[in-house]
Amino acid sequence: MIAAFLKANTAPLPCASAVIGASARLVFGAVLAGYFWASGLTKLDGTGLSANAYIQIFPRKMEAAGYDPSALPALAHAVTAAGTLAEFALPLLILLGLFTRLSAVGMLGFLAVMTLTDIVGHGIGAETIGAPFDRDATGLVWDQRLLWAWLLGGLALTGAGPLSVDRMLQKRVAGRSARGSESPCT
Repeated sequence: MIAAFLKANTAPLPCASAVIGASARLVFGAVLAGYFWASGLTKLDGTGLSANAYIQIFPRKMEAAGYDPSALPALAHAVTAAGTLAEFALPLLILLGLFTRLSAVGMLGFLAVMTLTDIVGHGIGAETIGAPFDRDATGLVWDQRLLWAWLLGGLALTGAGPLSVDRMLQKRVAGRSARGSESPCT
């Protein structure tokens, strides 16, 4: 009886990867996509990148430049444009389920840069950063972003799930499998 329980408790779950991918995209859409979209909008004005975009991404350099983006080097303009584009494009790709694994890895990188910018560039304090295992789940950096990274890591490992553009393209490129050989999870 114990052996049967252990076997049932450790056997791989059929379709687990498909369920994880699809549900992770749903949770990402419900919780984070709007956050990143709204944040991206703060970096735009009517004609392009706003001064706020540069302040968010390069706070110390903007202060040193008297808050004049034109005083920044070309690399700062390229990084700000790429970061703003990523803030719109990567979440959209995840929602569509298009290049999901690559987009999730890109979002993990974006999250790392965003966190370092908050800590180093904006100088946020320990009370805002929080700490692991401190029994306080309100740390705006440690607690929230660890959960975001877990969600994005799950997408990077499992992919988008069966209801995605990735899966549709995979089937189209590979051609339809013979009837009956296709997994019920796809």
